[in-house]
Amino acid sequence: MKLLGISLSLLICLAAPSKARPQGEAAKKCKSVDLVFIIDSSRSVRSHEFETMRKFMINIIHTLDVGVNATRVGVVQYSSQVQNVFSLKQFSKKQDMVKAINEIIPLAQGTMTGLAIQYAMTVAFSKEEGARPGIPNVAVIVTDGRPQDRVAEVAAAARNRGIEIFAVGVARADMTSLRAMASPPLETHVFLVESFDLIHQFGKQLQGTICGQDPCLDSDHGCEHICESSQGSYHCECLPGYRLNPDGKTCSGFLSMRDMSS
Repeated sequence: MKLLGISLSLLICLAAPSKARPQGEAAKKCKSVDLVFIIDSSRSVRSHEFETMRKFMINIIHTLDVGVNATRVGVVQYSSQVQNVFSLKQFSKKQDMVKAINEIIPLAQGTMTGLAIQYAMTVAFSKEEGARPGIPNVAVIVTDGRPQDRVAEVAAAARNRGIEIFAVGVARADMTSLRAMASPPLETHVFLVESFDLIHQFGKQLQGTICGQDPCLDSDHGCEHICESSQGSYHCECLPGYRLNPDGKTCSGFLSMRDMSS
């Protein structure tokens, strides 16, 4: 499976030799997050695809340290309307979450993804529903990526509110819509899940993100000179005297003294 030619393994990356990276426990210490799954249960999602979504959520929950003072999990499903399955404050045990997920009955109507993102931003991640001040908000949207409403503007508003959005497409997902929803960098926030085998892979990617692992720890992300980490993301930099090319990866030839002083 390919995502625009980019492997899922890109979420945890290799350090450049010129940069010191955290080692041992400091690089693996997990942080608490408030995690909300936003699940597409419209009629365009086939029954076996919805079962994949169930397995996807359950598999990820099993990889997390969940609890009142650890990671909190909520689930929202949407179609033409939005339905809260359980809020961030409702369950603190994995078995209760799994039971509720297995009992979800798909709504099987339209696909109002923008409405669901708006609900997550204003309700699911509210203090009243269990969101905690100072704790990162992470939304995982699982969809076939074919919204019937506008998603780009509301997703941008959610990201501006500090919500980190992962967009996960199932089978026939529309890549343009997934990319419009997700947080940057897109190669670590947009995924296609075509089989159960890939669900486990993404679960490890997400766990790496919330455990604060350095995105440049195991791969240089294609950076020609330096892979630099910042707030769970990364960007490429060049050695002194070189300029980063428009591709954001490679570096141009040595600059003149005049360029370097400007």
